[in-house]
Amino acid sequence: MTQSAFDWGESPSAAACAEQSRLTCADPAAWSADDSWRPILQQYWRSSQGQALLGALADRLGAGATIYPPEPFRALELTPLANVRAVILGQDPYHGAGQAEGLAFSVRDGVRIPPSLRNIYNEVAREFGGTPPPSGSLRAWAAQGVLLLNTCLTVEEGAPASHARMGWEALTDAIIAACSADDQPKVFFLWGAHAQAKAALVDGSRHLVLQANHPSPLSARRPPVPFIGCGHFAQANGWLTQKKQEPINWSVNFQKTVA
Repeated sequence: MTQSAFDWGESPSAAACAEQSRLTCADPAAWSADDSWRPILQQYWRSSQGQALLGALADRLGAGATIYPPEPFRALELTPLANVRAVILGQDPYHGAGQAEGLAFSVRDGVRIPPSLRNIYNEVAREFGGTPPPSGSLRAWAAQGVLLLNTCLTVEEGAPASHARMGWEALTDAIIAACSADDQPKVFFLWGAHAQAKAALVDGSRHLVLQANHPSPLSARRPPVPFIGCGHFAQANGWLTQKKQEPINWSVNFQKTVA
């Protein structure tokens, strides 16, 4: 077990891991995350499953695999546990070059907006008006307390779900459970069967759980609960307001329609 798996200080390899296009090392001490997540992360890296994951990542990097994103814990860096008001679950990062930025459904500035995110934007526009922004980065949501969490935090180039069942799910399940256990009321968005399988981790008596089909064009308009027209973003804000929480500005970067 490496010392860096326990220490949260600067790692000798941190500079080497700072490359902006892809993951370059299997050293969690070099992956930025807010301190509020430290107990969960440290417990996981001390486990045999966590160590096996690091070994598997190191093996794939050693074999020359290109792995995304460069910052696996970007969601945990931008959204501290105490700030979480909503959780949007994705599956795994985008697998194209330069796309993934470590936030579910989000892509880096300058990258073409993927179809699922375009449907998400269109639903926000349907509910609140305005024109979706040209950027597909959802950092502005993360800054408002929306935890954009993929259940698997790395992927290999051109190979969707390539790191599924490698061990990430045990960590992200613990993160979901910690969000549910936290006192602050939250909204959990579970879109599609993969996300809905995590419903058992959420205390539905204290939090709002919203479920619909995945926003992918393959399923967004299909029954039983089409994503298009689901009204989830307005429902979330109405519920947060009832719980005396600040609503989320989902259209923060949208161009407002002028009457």
